Amino acid sequence: MTEFYIVRHGQTQANTQDIKQGTINTPATYLNDTGKAQAQTLHDNFDLSFADRMIASPLERTKQTAAILNSGYDLPLSYDQRLIEISYGRWDGQTNAQLRKTYPELFNPTTGEVYPDYAIPAKGEEFNAVETRVRAFTEEMTQRYPKEKIVIVSHGFTVRSFAVNAVQPQDPMSMPEPENTSVTKIICAPGTLQQYLIYYNRRY
Repeated sequence: MTEFYIVRHGQTQANTQDIKQGTINTPATYLNDTGKAQAQTLHDNFDLSFADRMIASPLERTKQTAAILNSGYDLPLSYDQRLIEISYGRWDGQTNAQLRKTYPELFNPTTGEVYPDYAIPAKGEEFNAVETRVRAFTEEMTQRYPKEKIVIVSHGFTVRSFAVNAVQPQDPMSMPEPENTSVTKIICAPGTLQQYLIYYNRRY
């Protein structure tokens, strides 16, 4: 059984401004002081001595988070493009407030998150495309490391996609994105590649 401990990166300036970061990789999307402190708090309270390796998204905010978490552990660290955030296309860099005014029908009124049809006007990445690349990553790592415990450092929508793949909820919108530096645990069976969600959005 392969165990995946999936961490969302720490807070960024864009997070505080409610900006869609997507695949943007500029200073506004790097960890702010709060984000660095969040990552340090997780490091101090989530003992990673059990883990065999760490794999992160190659965007700077996840690389920064991974570096803080890995301090003192020196786990083998690599980066995988399949772990990057969803690309919101034309919406990347825009505020949610403005987008909600322009496209109110494309936002869930309870959680404030976008519906899958957002991808049409935004020319962004479709939800199932993210879930497909995350599934391919999970299955490949399970086959490559069938008995390992792997720490993943990724992004809100991408972490959510790990959970959606495992649970396959009837309504994917029922699973909101996790909080910054929360931990989600998925296990995957090497023989069947069946995935199981053990916990979601856990804070330390």
